[in-house]
Parts: sequence; structure tokens; C-alpha cells
Amino acid sequence: MFGILGVSGLSFLLVTALTPLLIWVLRSLKLTQPIRAELPPDHQAKRGTPLMAGLILLIGLATSLPYHPAPLMVFLCATFLLFSSVGFMDDFKKAFWQDPGGISGRMKLVLQFLFTGALLLVLYRSFGLTSDIRLFHGFQLHLPIYVYIAVMLLFIVGSANAINFTDGLDGLLINVAIPTYFFFFLISDKPEVKTFSLVMIGCLLGLFLYNIYPARAFMGDTGSLAIGGSLSILAVIEKVEILIPILFSVYLAEQLSVILQVWYFKRTRLRIFRMTPIHFHFSLKYGWSENKIVMVFGFISWLSVGVCWLIWRYVL
Repeated sequence: MFGILGVSGLSFLLVTALTPLLIWVLRSLKLTQPIRAELPPDHQAKRGTPLMAGLILLIGLATSLPYHPAPLMVFLCATFLLFSSVGFMDDFKKAFWQDPGGISGRMKLVLQFLFTGALLLVLYRSFGLTSDIRLFHGFQLHLPIYVYIAVMLLFIVGSANAINFTDGLDGLLINVAIPTYFFFFLISDKPEVKTFSLVMIGCLLGLFLYNIYPARAFMGDTGSLAIGGSLSILAVIEKVEILIPILFSVYLAEQLSVILQVWYFKRTRLRIFRMTPIHFHFSLKYGWSENKIVMVFGFISWLSVGVCWLIWRYVL
């Protein structure tokens, strides 16, 4: 345990020490965040904030490989890197051409489906991924492997993008993701998963110092998609798919608010929420500050983790 804490502490120190240098490089290269015109005035003031600070998470995560160079650890780091590369392409186009749209949504989805399919295939062939879904008290739902992989393909890509939606306020995703990684650290009996989860917590805490309101840098999709992909893959590895509606409750609420808003507007030309994802609704309708939204959503994430741990401990 001391070794895991030490490598997590090292990742925290590296991210804390090197992020200012990365911010300086990004600012010097003018790789900054363009802001969509429809966002509230307080977000317009964030124009010019360095983007792609999520790159620092890759450096912090690299500390885990010398400590635990096992195949599963390499696989988890590769998962993070692949999803981060998709986010990087999107962020680079946004920042370099000051285009808030980034690469096309279709391109992002195609790459995510390709990478996720490859990762699931590796899990199945090299790490013994089974097609059973744990239900309760030892009961399992057995699916044909091709059905299971198809369902998990949709789940992982959908969840990764739901988590990406959560990265809309200063410090929000970090504050919500730390409890989720902690859940996997708690329940796993795999040293690689424990190490990866705790190192990610150390990385996120280091970046949080610069991403908390008012943010000095944004992690961008470079960080948020990677967080989304890795958390979703962890849920598959640990066979807690049944807990996702609770464990990912904040992320799913963010994504569902967007889906409902679009669907309802197309049917009625009216809006359910003032703006989506839903964190903007609390800001515009109720006047909540960014820090209040981040604190409340973080509390809900910790509460979800507590409920999931109890279910995992006494029901699954």
C-alpha cells in the first residue's frame, strides 16, 4: 500500500510542478480555448485560456509503468492514451484554428468505436473477459460474447462522451471523477487497477490546483475523453456494469439533459432547460456560482460511490 501511495504522490508532484510549464508553452503557441457564442457572458471571459492541459495527465500516469509494468497496467495506460489522442485532435483544431466546433462529431465517434472495439478484443483474447453481467448474490446474466461486446461497445463510447459533457465548468469533471476512480480503487482485487486508479487521483489533484475556478488552463477533450474512456473500461474489467446508472449518475444526467433538450425542442420548439448540459441550467436559472455547482455535483458523485460500494459489498 505504501508503494502505491508513493507512486500516486509522485504523480501528484509531477503534475503540480510541470503544469505551469505546460501552461506557458500552450499560451506561447496560442493554443487557447475558443468560446461558443451562445454560452453565458461569464464564459465568454474565459476566451484565451490555454487548452489541452490534459496532456499533463499522460506524464503523471507514466509514473505508474515503472512501478507496475504488468500487461494490465500497460493496457489501462494504452486505453487512456488512445482516448486522449481523439480528444487531442479535437482540441488542436479548436485551439489552432480557433474553431469551437473542432473535428466533426462523426470522426470522433468513428475513432472511438474503432479504438473501443480493439480494446474489447484485447480484453477478451488476452485478459479473459467474460460475457457475464453480475446481477445479485452470485446470479449472473450470460450473454453471447458478440452480443456482450456490441453492448459494451455502445456503453463505453456513450459513457466516455457523457463524461466528456461534464467537463464544462472549472474543476467540475475533476471533482466528479476523483470519487469514481476511488470506487474502483476500493473494490478491485487487481493491483494494476488499484495502482492506476490511485495514480489517476494523484494526477487529477495536481491538475485541480490549476483548473479550479478561475481556471488557469482547461484539460480539454485531451483529458476528459481519456478520463471517460478509462473509467468506462474499468467498469467492464471489474464487472460492475449493473451499477453504472448509479455510479455514473452525474455523467449520465449531463448527457441525458442534452438528449432531452434536443428531442423536446425538435417536437415543440420549446426548451426543458435554460441551457444544456445541465450544469449550465443551474447557473442560468438559479444563479448558482461555478464553485457551488462543482461542490454539489462532487457531493452527488461521492454519494453515488457510497451507495454503489454498499450494493457491491452486500448485494452483488
